[in-house]
Amino acid sequence: MAKPNYSFAKRQRELAKKAKKDEKLKIKRELKEAESGVDSSAELGDEAPQAPQADS
Repeated sequence: MAKPNYSFAKRQRELAKKAKKDEKLKIKRELKEAESGVDSSAELGDEAPQAPQADS
């Protein structure tokens, strides 16, 4: 009978924990950016600058 590879199982658990943690951080970062609005994306240069609108 084969012997269980505990090192492999431990590594898989660690990778799963890291992936879950990264996913949570990504979600939190996206929520924070959504709350701060367009201002933060303009600072980062993600969007092209918009021309000011003429008042009619």
